[in-house]
Amino acid sequence: MEKPKHHIFVCASTRLNGKVTGTCERKESHNLLAMINEELSDRDLEADVMVTSTGCLGLCDKGPIVIIYPEGTWYGEVAEDDIPEILDALEAGEVVESLVIA
Repeated sequence: MEKPKHHIFVCASTRLNGKVTGTCERKESHNLLAMINEELSDRDLEADVMVTSTGCLGLCDKGPIVIIYPEGTWYGEVAEDDIPEILDALEAGEVVESLVIA
């Protein structure tokens, strides 16, 4: 696999002890992972974008958290309905300002 153009990280609420507990998990961040992967496939972007679940990112009050690199964009309180808009913005080189964690 070649280095992807973008890397999307989704908080999965995993703790250092391996337990999966926390806000992002309770708000079903695992569904966001599945939806992002489906959308990437539908848009034929699988070779350009890698998706990875992460451990706890420490901003639980803003969860679920989605981060996009190399842009360094942190999105908070992401819902399934936000995924198409986030990916549209990614493709256009833009940011969804209403979701950005400042």
